[in-house]
Amino acid sequence: MRKVYSLIAAVIVALSASAATRSPKNEVARNLDIFNALYKALQTAYVDSIDATKSINTAIYAMLGDIDPYTEYYPEDDQDDFTTISTGEYGGIGSYIQQRKKADGTLYPTMISQPRKNSPAARAGLLPGDIFIAIDNDTVSSWASEKISNRLKGQPGTPVRVTVKRPYVSDSILSFDIIREKIDINPVPFFDMLPGSNTGYINLETFNEKSADGVRDAINDLKKQGATSLILDLRGNGGGILEGAVEIAGFFLPKGTEVVRTRGRGLVNERTYKTTGRPIDTEIPLVLLTDGATASSSEILTGALQDLDRAVVIGDRSFGKGLVQSSRPLPYNGLLKVTIARYYTPSGRCVQAVDYSHRNPDGTVSRTPDSLTNVFHTAAGREVRDGGGITPDITIEQPKLSRLVYNVVTDGWDFNFATSYRAKNPTTLPASEWTVTDSIYEDFKSFIDPDKFHYDRVCEMIIDELEKAAETEGYNTDEVKETIATLRSQLKHNLNHDLDIHREEISRYIANEIMQRYYFDEGVIQQSLRNDKEIAKALEILADPAAYRAILAPKDKN
Repeated sequence: MRKVYSLIAAVIVALSASAATRSPKNEVARNLDIFNALYKALQTAYVDSIDATKSINTAIYAMLGDIDPYTEYYPEDDQDDFTTISTGEYGGIGSYIQQRKKADGTLYPTMISQPRKNSPAARAGLLPGDIFIAIDNDTVSSWASEKISNRLKGQPGTPVRVTVKRPYVSDSILSFDIIREKIDINPVPFFDMLPGSNTGYINLETFNEKSADGVRDAINDLKKQGATSLILDLRGNGGGILEGAVEIAGFFLPKGTEVVRTRGRGLVNERTYKTTGRPIDTEIPLVLLTDGATASSSEILTGALQDLDRAVVIGDRSFGKGLVQSSRPLPYNGLLKVTIARYYTPSGRCVQAVDYSHRNPDGTVSRTPDSLTNVFHTAAGREVRDGGGITPDITIEQPKLSRLVYNVVTDGWDFNFATSYRAKNPTTLPASEWTVTDSIYEDFKSFIDPDKFHYDRVCEMIIDELEKAAETEGYNTDEVKETIATLRSQLKHNLNHDLDIHREEISRYIANEIMQRYYFDEGVIQQSLRNDKEIAKALEILADPAAYRAILAPKDKN
C-alpha cells in the first residue's frame, strides 16, 4: 500500500512540475485529467482497497512539499493550529505538552511541559513534568501528543477531567477537574524597566492580532515609568501576521512611511504597506535584538527600522524568510496557506535566504552564499545586503553548543531535574534573585545517572580514529602506540569534569526550567536578562548617545 501512495505522490509532483513549465490552462487541465484517470484506475484495479482520504492527502502533501515549506494544506479537522497562530486564541486548558523520544527511537508518554500563566491548567495545579494517564476516564498513556492536545481542546465552558502521574512525589496519581476557557496567547509575556537604567525592555514573542496592542501598551507604560530608550527583543520570534509588523513599525515612524512592499506574479500583484496611525515616539533611541530564529514578520519590522536608520540591530543574523503567505478556502471546509509573494524592505532588498525554485539535483535547497548577495543602502546611505536574513549592526557571537550540553537538553536532564527541584521546594526566591548555586549544581550532577547519560566523547573518538589511521598507514610503531596511549590517558573523558567545564552553559538551561515552574515565562525572561550579552551591549550603546548615532550614520568611505 505504501508503494501506491508513493506512486500517487510522485505522479502529482511530476504533473505539477510539468504544468508549471508548459502552457498553464491547457496543461493544467490535461494533467488533472491524467491524475483523475490514474486514480480511478487504481481504485478499480489495484489488488487491495485504497484509503481515498489518506492517499489523496499523501499526494497533496508531496506536491506542496516540493514547492516550499510554508505552503500547506489544512483539512477541516486540522485547522486549530493555524487559527491559534493568526488570532492568538483557542479553547482549552492553556498548557503546552510534549512527548520526548527515547534513545531507541520510541516515545515516552506525553507530559505537561508548560502551563500558561493564569490559565485553567495553572490554576488547577498542573505542573511541568506531569504525565498524562487519563482524560475524562479514558486511558491515554499510549496516546501521541497530537491526539491528547486535540482531546484537551474544546468549547470554552465545557469540563474536562485530567488524571496525571506526578514524578518525585509520594501521592503521584492526581486528578483535576478543569473548565475549558478561551485561551489568549499573550504576545508580550514580559516588559519592564531594566535595573539601573532608563531603558525599557519589551519581549515580543509572536505577531498575532493582539501584538500591536500589547507593544503599544508596553511602550506607553514604560514611558510613564521614565524610559528614555527602548529595547525590543525579537529573539526567537518566528513571525506571524504581516499587518502586526507594519502597525508596530508605525509606533516609531512618521505616518505614511513605507514599511514593506510585497510582489507576487506581475506588477498587478504588488502592494505597498505604509504606516497609517499616529506614532508614539519617532525620536526615542531604540535597539532591536535578533537571532537565528527571528523570522518573517519579525524580519519585516527589523528590516524596515534598520533601512530607515530608526533602530540599532544587535545580536545574530536573522533566519531569512522573505516570503508572504495568505489563506485560501477549499472545498469541504479545507484551507490552503499558500505563498503569494516575496516582501521587500524600504531599501528594496528581499531577505529570503533560500530559493526554493532552484533545487540541487538531489532535491535539497541551499542558502544563498554571501558572495552572491547584493548591496542596498539605508536612508542614510549605510550598506545592507539581501538574500540571507538581516545582518545586525552589531553582531554578538553565540557560543557553540557542545555535545554534552546538547544531550543534557535533548534528553531532558535539565527538565527532569527542575521537576524534581520543584517537588522538593514549594517556594523559592524571586526570579531576579534566584541563581544556580554550587549546592544546586552539585545536586544536578548527582541527579544524572552515568549509566543512562550518553554523549559523544569527541577527544576519545578522535584518538580512536588516529589509532586506526596509524595502523592503516603503517605508522603504528611501539613509539606511536606509547604516544597514543599517553594521549588517551590525558584526554579520557570524565563526566563529572565535563559537567564542571560546561557549568555556565548548563546552568542557564537549569535556571530557565526551574524559573518556569514558579514564575512562568516572566520568570524565565527575568532570569535570563541577568547574564545577557546582547542586553549588556544594548545598554552600553543606549547609554552613549554619540555611539548610538555613529552606528546609524553612513560609514566614512575615505
